[in-house]
Amino acid sequence: MNTPFVLAVSNRKGGSGKSTSAVNLAAEWANRGSRVLVVDLDTQGHAGFGLGITPDKGAPTAHDIFRDPTLDISDAIVPCTWANLWCAPADFLFEGTDERRDPGLLASQLRRPELAAKFDIVILDTPPSLDQLLVNAMSAADGVLIPMLPHALSAEGVKQLSRLFYRIATTSNPGLKLIGLLPIMYNPRLKHHQSVVGDIVRQFGAERVMRGIRVDTKLAEAFAARKPIRYFAPRSHGALDYFLLADELAQMWGWRKGGAKDTGAQVQQKVS
Repeated sequence: MNTPFVLAVSNRKGGSGKSTSAVNLAAEWANRGSRVLVVDLDTQGHAGFGLGITPDKGAPTAHDIFRDPTLDISDAIVPCTWANLWCAPADFLFEGTDERRDPGLLASQLRRPELAAKFDIVILDTPPSLDQLLVNAMSAADGVLIPMLPHALSAEGVKQLSRLFYRIATTSNPGLKLIGLLPIMYNPRLKHHQSVVGDIVRQFGAERVMRGIRVDTKLAEAFAARKPIRYFAPRSHGALDYFLLADELAQMWGWRKGGAKDTGAQVQQKVS
């Protein structure tokens, strides 16, 4: 049975473009025919907000499985306005997990045959804190994409996250891959941006630094309107940049038109 490719979008620093990237990549791939689920693990609920989803009071959320592992995350999944796109929204009142909780809990939920059969791609919008939610996300993921602002504090967040990444990749999830680092609000003409990105290139390698997302106020306006950028301002710089990034990643993973994709083993070979 084919299983969905699970992508964790992570950074230790808040405000680094995680939710913006999760929402807009999801919309791009859904528009191309892939069935995409966004799981919002950040209690700020920004990914759900950007997709126009707000859970009703008392409705199931993505965080419920961390309160009671016998619950099914499928109960929290709701369709978005746009075709091929679903979201499991966050619980704004969730206060954290028991540190003794199974780090493989989310992975076991996403591997359930009835859920795995419904989706081609699962995108995890992760919290910026180093807690069991982030550990669960990395333990469940096939790959990690790290959005980052091109300044020193965001770069430090990348370094902190990389330590957790390598711990997970050498213990509970040996198949985990670092997909790449994604500069957000990037201006290659600014010397400070060049310097920060240059340091990241030297640490992780040029092949790990993805196509940057330029400064574009339309991205913030799209979020305020609760729409992905492709549906809010399709001719904007932000829409073009996420379109090209989605293409770059899809080619890396061997996804083809209409949502078809290579088997899990072939995908892992392409990402390696």
